[in-house]
Amino acid sequence: MTTTSSDSLPFFGEDDQFLFNAGNNTRLWHGLGGRLDVVDGDPGARFAVWAPNAVSASVIGDFNGWTHPGHTLTPIGSSGVWGGFIPGLSEGTKYKFRIESHFGRVVEKADPMAFRSETAPSTASILTDLSHEWTDSKWLASRKDQNRWDQPISIYEVHLGSWRRTVPDHLPLTYTEHIDALVNHVSAMGFTHVEFLPITEHPLYASWGYQTTGYFAATSRYGEPQELMDLIDAFHNANIGVILDWVPSHFPTDEFALSAFDGSALYEHADPREGFHPDWKSAIFNYGRHEVRSFLLSSARFWLEAFHIDGIRVDAVASMLYRDYSRGDDWIPNQFGGRENLEAISFLQQLNAEMYQAFPDILMIAEESTAWPGVTRPTEHGGLGFGFKWDMGWMNDTLEYFSEDPVHRRYHHSKLTFRAVYGFSENFVLPLSHDEVVHGKGSLLEKMPGDDWQQFANLRCLYGWMYGTPGKKLLFMGSELAPRSEWNHDDSLPWHLTAFDSHEGVLQWVSALNHLYRTEPALHVLDNDPAGFGWVDANDADRSIISFLRHDGDGASMLIVMNATPVPRHDVMTGVSSNGEWEVVLCSDDAKYGGSSYAHPESYTTTNHHHNGYEQSLWLTLPPLSVTFLRKTT
Repeated sequence: MTTTSSDSLPFFGEDDQFLFNAGNNTRLWHGLGGRLDVVDGDPGARFAVWAPNAVSASVIGDFNGWTHPGHTLTPIGSSGVWGGFIPGLSEGTKYKFRIESHFGRVVEKADPMAFRSETAPSTASILTDLSHEWTDSKWLASRKDQNRWDQPISIYEVHLGSWRRTVPDHLPLTYTEHIDALVNHVSAMGFTHVEFLPITEHPLYASWGYQTTGYFAATSRYGEPQELMDLIDAFHNANIGVILDWVPSHFPTDEFALSAFDGSALYEHADPREGFHPDWKSAIFNYGRHEVRSFLLSSARFWLEAFHIDGIRVDAVASMLYRDYSRGDDWIPNQFGGRENLEAISFLQQLNAEMYQAFPDILMIAEESTAWPGVTRPTEHGGLGFGFKWDMGWMNDTLEYFSEDPVHRRYHHSKLTFRAVYGFSENFVLPLSHDEVVHGKGSLLEKMPGDDWQQFANLRCLYGWMYGTPGKKLLFMGSELAPRSEWNHDDSLPWHLTAFDSHEGVLQWVSALNHLYRTEPALHVLDNDPAGFGWVDANDADRSIISFLRHDGDGASMLIVMNATPVPRHDVMTGVSSNGEWEVVLCSDDAKYGGSSYAHPESYTTTNHHHNGYEQSLWLTLPPLSVTFLRKTT
């Protein structure tokens, strides 16, 4: 069986081929893959697949009984791409590519550019039309004002398979079923953005999407692509941005997918010292191969363009930057003898430059866990070009501090103060993510020391500390419920906990923090500028009291004071930046948040005492294990 010759087909022309082979084709999905089309008046589907080491390529599927050799494809120029047109095919047709290599190996592969795949464990690709009527034009026109570094960005990280499940079937909600419940919850909690753990197609549910096989396909576990578009549309109409967790660092070695795609190491390195990841038992992309760059660049752009995604969080950037990452002595130096992966660095710079050029109003966020310099520095100045970077150092130091019994915290005070040394070197996001509540690490609540009351009070302190600290915010789903058990991807979040005052109090505290953060310019407009932050007292380790000011640059300030012990503190003298009355705006010890409502004034008036380098002072009462936010009113 043969297809219409690729020579006569109106796709993947010479310009497309040139850009593809040069590593600069960022819209590859328009030319490659299986696509519904009409040629010479005949409806059907065109197919194109990159397999430069093939001696033959064909399409097999449910339309030809999966018979060999199937509908044969022909080479398109010298691009390494095979293509053709098959009339009579329609939406929903299942297919794969059958590829015979120069090495005598025959493989049957899912389409790397497929828009939709069968639900695991089935692996065929499905012809799909992505047309959709969007209603988010108002959001898209305004998101440039939502994603700026001087705006409040508070991210709710979500795993769609376990946010909520059906009763009694215990099944994950579909994209459509998430629309009302999830959008309403995120909006009510005051988050500005939602971040999906990878929803790109993946064969193993337990990988949470981090073992991606379909870089252009939304996982079919939760429905069809248009249903995901409806969910994104709903978020946008609620003025909430959507960020996609994206994994260009590695891919699984499943036989049906990218690994050894045309019988050779095509997408990955052939040498396992470069092409195999020892931690995740997965393949590593060959970033020096131009066509692989085009593939990954196009994947990122596809989600931004076709699905109106507002930002991309790039997973495991550190594993890309270092050739010796998790390898001990078994690694290959770069051409200069160093450990830096020069090809990956170049790819990341190109990725950020291309995406920001095409979509200047998006977010590009790096999960980078080392001290690599210039992650958020512009590429033209030698940086990687990301807009933001997860501050993993802050997360580790902060959780280590709060896990200490308060009686010992005086010896770990620097865990909180050290961040000021580097806190404005990058544009940071402060993450309390899914990684901190899995694999035996316990929930955030269970990390907290003390009895039941102290654990909840410590958790409220942790959240108050995060929202007061310079940097954008990220909180994993369920953390607002203060569960005692760690996250289980096979179960729903424990929504029943809101029936208990202590858990409901934490939820209300997170909501209050989000709303204060969004409405108080001092808490966000100078997040990445030293002028927006000033210590009041960073040295009161003996009492585990820490205080600092946040400024908006226009004269308004907010004072944040934390008492990290269960001992109430009276007549705590605190310097402030201006005289007059300072109002208590939020206190984590209030009864409505589950606190003790330890008596303290609703406002304080300055006295003419020079303290902490300031001319004016307040005499504060600090409830036990509390964070207090105060605002100058007169």
